[in-house]
Amino acid sequence: MAPVPSGDRPLSAPDRAELLAIARRAIEAGIGGARLRVSLSEVPGALHVVRATFVTLHVEGEFRGCMGTLDARRAIAEDVAWNAHAAAFQDPRVPPVTRADLIPLDIHVSLLSPPEPMGVVSEQDILAELRPGVDGLVIEEGARRGTFLPSVWEQLPDPVDFLRQLKRKAGLPADYWSATVRISRYTVESVP
Repeated sequence: MAPVPSGDRPLSAPDRAELLAIARRAIEAGIGGARLRVSLSEVPGALHVVRATFVTLHVEGEFRGCMGTLDARRAIAEDVAWNAHAAAFQDPRVPPVTRADLIPLDIHVSLLSPPEPMGVVSEQDILAELRPGVDGLVIEEGARRGTFLPSVWEQLPDPVDFLRQLKRKAGLPADYWSATVRISRYTVESVP
């Protein structure tokens, strides 16, 4: 079954539960040395929609990985399986998830809206248009690119700090600005 074009309807409670189950099965498969292959014929139609996702993992409140995609390329179910595996085993910031981590493992999925370019010409324009707690932000300059999910506002509630740290994440100086910088924003549907 082929993925369907991007949609913007929120997922139902059963679809959300299925998405978290897919993420968990992908991590369990990875602990066993395999990659979960999702058969779209076996998942609800809402999970066939093509959307970009991120998967964030915590074990007993401790960060254990976050990986995702900014560009919608595959069905939600497939993207979550891929990103859950990557978050658990390929995030260079943390050790891989182990079998002992499975019971206390907290899985959070972010379904991204398509990025919306911001027509800004200065850092002040960005700061004036940002919606703290709502907007995820993407910064691009040449080959450099970085993003912060809206959940990062919890750690960086000040818009100036949020933007400066995002620049650093993209490999740019905190005070960097250029006429060629591209800024996009997006929102997320959080699961759970």
